[in-house]
Amino acid sequence: MPAQQWRRQTGHGLTHTIRILGIDPGSRVTGYGVIDVRGRDISYVASGCIRTATRSHIERLDVIGQGIRDVLDRYAPHEAAVERVFVSKNADSALKLGQARAAAICRILDFIRYDTIFEYTPRAIKQAAVGYGAADKVQIQHMIKHLLQLRGDLSSDAADALAVAVCHANSRNLSNRLVRAVDNAR
Repeated sequence: MPAQQWRRQTGHGLTHTIRILGIDPGSRVTGYGVIDVRGRDISYVASGCIRTATRSHIERLDVIGQGIRDVLDRYAPHEAAVERVFVSKNADSALKLGQARAAAICRILDFIRYDTIFEYTPRAIKQAAVGYGAADKVQIQHMIKHLLQLRGDLSSDAADALAVAVCHANSRNLSNRLVRAVDNAR
C-alpha cells in the first residue's frame, strides 16, 4: 500500500501514521521489522530475515543491500532505526558486522533522508522492549510478540529488528511529548 494512502490528518493538529523500519544487522542473517506508529499506538506491519548463508563476504553485503531494497520498496517506511554495532572480543566479527550494518544503511539512504535514520545501542533496545537492558533473546521474542499481539513463530532476528523499531517509536513518542509540554508551558 502506498504511504500516501494510510497517512491521515485529524482536527487536533497533525496526527498521522509513521511507518518505521527496524534493522538488526548481521553478516549471515539480517533481521527487519516494520511497524506503524500513530500517536502512542504501535501496530505490526511485517518482519523477516535476509539470509546470506553460504556466500562470500562481499556477496553477503550485496544480498543484504538487495534485501533491504526489497523491504523498502514493499513497505515504504518514513523512518529507519538500526542497532549499533556491539564491539566483541573478535575484531574480525565486529568488522564484518559493521560492514553488514553499513550495507543496510547505505541502501536505506537511497530511499529516505539521512536525518530520518536513527541508531540505538543494544542495551537501549532491550530496555525499551523488555524493561531490562541485559535481556536475552528469548525475553525479547516474548515481549515483542506480546506488545505487537503476534501469534505463532517469530525468529529471534526478526524479533530483535522489531525491538529496534519499537525502541525508536518509544523514543520519538517521548520526544513529541516533551515538545508538547514545552509548547504548553509557554
